[in-house]
Amino acid sequence: MGDGLPDGAAVAGAGARDGRGGKGTAGGGRGPRGTTGRHGGWTPWIYLAPALAVLGALLVYPIYQLGLISFLEYTQAQVSGGEPTTFQGLGNYRTLLADPQFWQVLLATVLFAAACVVATLAVGCALAVLLTRVRALPRLALMLAALGAWATPAITGSTVWVFLFDPDHGPVNRVLELGDFSWTYGRWSAFSLVLFEVVWCSFPFVMVTVYAGIKAIPAEVLEAAALDGASQWRIWRSVTAPMLRPILVVVTIQSIIWDFKVFTQIYVMTNGGGIAGQNLVLNVYAYQKAFASSQYSLGSAIGVVMLLILLAVTLVYLGLLRRQGEET
Repeated sequence: MGDGLPDGAAVAGAGARDGRGGKGTAGGGRGPRGTTGRHGGWTPWIYLAPALAVLGALLVYPIYQLGLISFLEYTQAQVSGGEPTTFQGLGNYRTLLADPQFWQVLLATVLFAAACVVATLAVGCALAVLLTRVRALPRLALMLAALGAWATPAITGSTVWVFLFDPDHGPVNRVLELGDFSWTYGRWSAFSLVLFEVVWCSFPFVMVTVYAGIKAIPAEVLEAAALDGASQWRIWRSVTAPMLRPILVVVTIQSIIWDFKVFTQIYVMTNGGGIAGQNLVLNVYAYQKAFASSQYSLGSAIGVVMLLILLAVTLVYLGLLRRQGEET
């Protein structure tokens, strides 16, 4: 007892110092050899098994069918049984990549998705900061309004926005005194109109997520920055944004995935892709190829290309999380 440790604790401490740490004893915290590893390895998979079974049924088989059809000649003739299905290999992909319209639609999809993501993040982050500055009642009203926009089905929101910007009866043209200006006639005005609707139904997720992240930042850190004379913009850029980086990465990647595969808004608001297909994006383009033209194999090939692009984005997302030390 002279060194302040009981005899048993002194023996355990000596064992830990010489590298034996209670190996093979009850005090070592391990049972029979391999017991902990065996149970610890199987237990998570047992809990994940139901979810994995559902995901396998809902995702793996449809993706397999999508990939399979993309390698076949599969048109209305094959569906009706008039002609046999033949294996085309990469023929559908070669046809797709040789089509100039595919590259135009891909470029339009990337630019449109990028604009939607930037606008959604800007509006969502700005309103998240606003929520931290207003009183409880305005904060509650803004939260309810935002959640209402978020909960609105895409087809309903798209129909409402088309009515608001209708050249004959829409209130927006009357307020702005634009006369019979048609927002869906021009390519860029139609894309802008769809962008407004996409941002309107997407910013609540960013706003709520970023607001929760801001509230988790210790108030002392922000107060110290303010006492040092930093402006609100400097506090956001140098203090808040770096601390919110993991959250911003999550909402950015998810916004990219959502906005890259926009279908309903474009299809409803531009009547299937705009005049002469000027507002086509990849999802609508795949729909037209598969169902309007009955070229199901080409539509499947477009779906596979989209899947690979989104898979690459997801891998980048996981890499960023690992780099930041997050759990994946």
